Amino acid sequence: MKAEAWIFAICTVFFLLVAPAYWFMSGDPTGTSALVMTFLLTLLVTLYLGVHASKMEPRPEDRHDAEIADGAGELGFFSPGSWWPLLIALSASVTAVGTALWLPWLLAAGAVMVISSAAGLVFEYYTGPEKH
Repeated sequence: MKAEAWIFAICTVFFLLVAPAYWFMSGDPTGTSALVMTFLLTLLVTLYLGVHASKMEPRPEDRHDAEIADGAGELGFFSPGSWWPLLIALSASVTAVGTALWLPWLLAAGAVMVISSAAGLVFEYYTGPEKH
């Protein structure tokens, strides 16, 4: 986690330096506020990762004396494949078309489709042979 904290810290310093320079060179309040908000967001992530890294034991990636075998083992469960993201995308596009053309019946149908396909994705591994 320390490496990630350092990466975001470098980005935070960059945006801290760029935001005032952009303001003085352009005088654009919109771009300046966007850069300030980007600075604040990277600062938030930097502080979170820094605090989290100080509370946990170092991962093999964070230790200089680590061997490649230290990072071996099960990394977690990864889905082999799922059709639900495609159904979510299709139902979101139906919802977008219903919004763009202002067809309330299509908008409602798309919203029901989005909710049901998102529920299908969330509960995909609670039924069937892959049940956890």
